[in-house]
Amino acid sequence: MKIGVAALVGGLLGVPGFLCFLLAFGTDYWLLAHEDCVFKQPRTTTYSVAQINSTEASEVEDPNRSFLTLHHEGFFWRCLFQHDSTQHLLLAVLFTNQPRSKECIQGYLFPLPVAVGPVPHNIYDATAVFRGFWTVLIILAVVASVTGGFLLVCAVPFISQKLYRVGGAFLITAGCLFLVLVGLFILWKELVDVRQYILQERGRACPDAHLEAQYGWSFIVAVAGIPLILLSGLLFYCIGRYLQRDI
Repeated sequence: MKIGVAALVGGLLGVPGFLCFLLAFGTDYWLLAHEDCVFKQPRTTTYSVAQINSTEASEVEDPNRSFLTLHHEGFFWRCLFQHDSTQHLLLAVLFTNQPRSKECIQGYLFPLPVAVGPVPHNIYDATAVFRGFWTVLIILAVVASVTGGFLLVCAVPFISQKLYRVGGAFLITAGCLFLVLVGLFILWKELVDVRQYILQERGRACPDAHLEAQYGWSFIVAVAGIPLILLSGLLFYCIGRYLQRDI
């Protein structure tokens, strides 16, 4: 009875933590930033669906509204688009608010830029070694959490002490890996010249551009999942040790 209750509590902690990890890995909102560097093309805004239905989709200049260029990035994509400067940065990246004109490029080597042209390049960041560590850690963390969850699903019906211990160890490993990669991300965000990274070549045209960067939804979700997955892993590991002692 005690084992069943402990396993239930571990599952209630582990499932949300696992979903947090998958959501953080699959969404591209680890870094949010907006800047006022003016595009070469005119600032535009797209009208409502009702207006689009009556005519072809068109973008009309609105001189009464100011716009900023918003950047958001994750493991898979790096995107930018224009948004109303009166809108809060976190709200501007909600799925319902993003325009169809958003430009995205593949960002598998996030969070640091790939040098354009020959290396060494004038925008090449010497801390690019973080990119490799970040990429490897996030993949290993997701694989560890998936493996641990699969082993624990198999352990519950068979009351297998070995599967409980191994599954719990995988969850603890996943939590520690996410803790390390979140720490690497914080170090990169706080210590590296984020302005140079965001603007890159465009910064030459806007040397006085104002930029604000902050942590996004994906980062917050990842941080929230760490204690949940660690507690779940520790609980399942303890269950396995308890069963092993009673054999």
